[in-house]
Amino acid sequence: MEHPGPLISVIIPERQEEAGIRACVETVLGQDCTESFELLVVDGMSTDRTREILEEIARDDPRLRVLDNPGRIVPTAMNIGIRAARGRYIVRVDGHSRIPNDYLSEVLRAFEESGAECVGGAMVAEGKGFWGRLIALATTSAFGMGGSRFHDRGVAREMDTVYLGAYPRQVLLDVGLYDERFVRNQDDELNYRLRAAGGRVWFSPGIWVAYECRSTLGRLFSQYAQYGWWKVQVYRKHPRLLEPRHLVPSLFVLGLLLTAATSLWLGGLTWLLPAALLGAYLAAATAAALAGGAGLLRAPGLVLVFLTIHVAYGSGMLAGLPFIFGGRPRS
Repeated sequence: MEHPGPLISVIIPERQEEAGIRACVETVLGQDCTESFELLVVDGMSTDRTREILEEIARDDPRLRVLDNPGRIVPTAMNIGIRAARGRYIVRVDGHSRIPNDYLSEVLRAFEESGAECVGGAMVAEGKGFWGRLIALATTSAFGMGGSRFHDRGVAREMDTVYLGAYPRQVLLDVGLYDERFVRNQDDELNYRLRAAGGRVWFSPGIWVAYECRSTLGRLFSQYAQYGWWKVQVYRKHPRLLEPRHLVPSLFVLGLLLTAATSLWLGGLTWLLPAALLGAYLAAATAAALAGGAGLLRAPGLVLVFLTIHVAYGSGMLAGLPFIFGGRPRS
């Protein structure tokens, strides 16, 4: 039986994306996919010119619909879009990203070849300015990202999660949509429930997204501190998601705090404890920066980016730990 509407519903959850929303929407509407698709942009009550730009585009292209998201966060936006979608497949695209012209075709190919319930690909970071380019470089480093595997193109394989992700709409309805309590890490949490229900998450190197990363260390710190805090909330609901590598940044930050406190309390040569720990980190980070192609001139900057990511993520996790003892959220 032929599907009575567009085969694909692309959903963009966004808020305050005046600078990049036109380019993002145009990469979706310019797809070379031969199958029918619609585009739902779910706007988190933007107060800049985002809505004006979207309505201007929608007047010329009926495939675009603009929906309101009073909740103003990604999971509420996605659930609004999924419920309003008419397509058989749901494809998420973020407002600060751009997709290649064959993105939707590659998504359909991955579904057909893998038989998986979720497919996705690589996040290819792009940065502007000195710090933006170094931050983009850090996301391709195993040292910087702790082994997250969707930051490189790699080979087709089954994974725990992928960047953004595409799903049959019915699969999302069956697993209960996005948990709207998770401002961050909502994809990890959703894919855990999908896999627990017997579904598979498939990485395809033919699928990739150009993502514009943060351009300052301050914004980078805020981003990764939030990631760390919300990661703890995901573990609170799904303890089995916890892996040893996730604890390394928080153990590093905790080690610095404890050794620094010890040196202040005892005095003497105990200051060598935090100095030795930080020195060992900086040596490892410098080696990773040079191995990653930063060069001698940019290596110090990349080391500072690594340190910002790890201290922010570790601090966020430590800040979130007290909330674990309030009891586990119900599924």
